[in-house]
Amino acid sequence: MSARRRRSLSFAEAFDLPLTVDLPTAARALGICSATGYKLIRLGSFPCPVLRVGGQYRIPTAFLLRALGIEERPVYTVPLDNEEDEVPRTHHSGTEVHA
Repeated sequence: MSARRRRSLSFAEAFDLPLTVDLPTAARALGICSATGYKLIRLGSFPCPVLRVGGQYRIPTAFLLRALGIEERPVYTVPLDNEEDEVPRTHHSGTEVHA
């Protein structure tokens, strides 16, 4: 593998993407090089919608994931962003514990 070649995104990396990504990131997710991505955009054949923002191409992550066959993001089973304080803890018996 050459130093310039980057590996494809993992599922975990794909789920952590922001709302839009740049073309190199989208191309990496699709397993193609950036040059091929630009060529597909010019031909109108990129596999998902492409936004032109200033001088950059931005690809909405939801459409990118859908193009990859990923329809839904996983549901997290752990509290996110300090939501832990808002969720009552329970004993194994199911009774609430108030701190």
